[in-house]
Amino acid sequence: MASAAITLAAEAPKLSSANTGFMLICSALVLLMTPGLAFFYGGMVRVKSTLNMLMMSFISIGIVTILWVLYGFSLAFGSSNGFIGYNSDWLGMSNVGLTELWDGYTIPIFVFMVFQMMFAVITPALISGAIADRVKFSAWSLFVALWLTVVYVPVAHWVWGADGWAFKLGVIDFAGGTAVHINAGAGALGVILVIGKRVGFKRDPMRPHSLPLVMLGAGLLWFGWFGFNAGSWLGNDDGVGALMFVNTQVATAAAMLAWLAYEKIRHGAFTTLGAASGAVAGLVAITPSGGAVSPLGAIAVGAIAGVGCAAAVGLKYKFNIDDSLDVVGVHMVGGILGSLLIGFFATGKGQSTATGVFYGDHSFTQLWKQFAGVGAVLGYSLVASAVLAFLIDKTIGMRVTEDEEVAGIDQAEHAETAYDFSGAGGGFGGSSVTTATETKKVDA
Repeated sequence: MASAAITLAAEAPKLSSANTGFMLICSALVLLMTPGLAFFYGGMVRVKSTLNMLMMSFISIGIVTILWVLYGFSLAFGSSNGFIGYNSDWLGMSNVGLTELWDGYTIPIFVFMVFQMMFAVITPALISGAIADRVKFSAWSLFVALWLTVVYVPVAHWVWGADGWAFKLGVIDFAGGTAVHINAGAGALGVILVIGKRVGFKRDPMRPHSLPLVMLGAGLLWFGWFGFNAGSWLGNDDGVGALMFVNTQVATAAAMLAWLAYEKIRHGAFTTLGAASGAVAGLVAITPSGGAVSPLGAIAVGAIAGVGCAAAVGLKYKFNIDDSLDVVGVHMVGGILGSLLIGFFATGKGQSTATGVFYGDHSFTQLWKQFAGVGAVLGYSLVASAVLAFLIDKTIGMRVTEDEEVAGIDQAEHAETAYDFSGAGGGFGGSSVTTATETKKVDA
């Protein structure tokens, strides 16, 4: 018995400084994605909504961080049942040892908690792009708190909790195709159906005001996504994290090229907005699948997502649904495609021994499991998000007034504007330099 105990002790995971440091860096990279998302969305809206778009992402960092420490992590990753977790020691994170390891891994619980916190931060922020220009900031802040609690936490437990029903069923979601992207995309659709369209939808021009800002945001997202995806293996000991890193780059490149090819054929031009949106579509689609497919499979996943999402974003006009910044078309559709394509391209050599239709015994088993996970998350998030939006709308109200929306939500909600044009004037052909005499006249 003594020798057996010694053997077991020797085989128990030990704290790895390398993996711990790696995961702290990955956590910081994932946090960077939320400001990146703010820039991406901020550039896509009109000038009068820029600051509000930035703030809708930024406030998620504040709200979710506090709630995640207080109870979110406990309910998402504690053990209780297949639908919701609970661990009293993790409420407030005050009863966790500094070097206490996450079960089965070589990193502390604190590190895993903060890594997952960054996922929880960006997921509701994704929804904000669908409802740009028209939502009260106070109502949005309340929605973030409620949505995290009622929607994100249970779904995260289903998919990633040790006793979550989807996890036990064998649904593969490496880094958040269902828990993050389908969840946010379906949630966005639910809110849109409640609050309605922007004033002037399909009538007034609503073009992005700053495509350079969009490209900057897309670049930051792409950069941070390596932490999002490769970090989800919680270490770099066996090569799966490296595979995910490679597949993230490959799929994103393929999706960007596929989106550009689609819009050139369909609309006659290669646009910067298309390049940025295609890259994000590829990042979304490879998120659930990158640990299960080969690099060749990742090219296929990215290309399919690039074309599929590009086609999907145009459907909002056909169905008269005002998804302002294409959250449904990119995140929900991209998450669905990436999750289901695992059922075709899983090689059985990465994160799981499960194989898709094109590999192994050519079984449809994994595909049906993926359908179950996708359908459950989509349906739950859509309905629950719509109910939350309805309740908020009937109590404190979700939308700003029509006059405030037309004049600009930045000024109405934040008493600020993104750009100061007061010094950009001057007469036709006149000097743009203010003279000392002119300054004295103004002061007088």
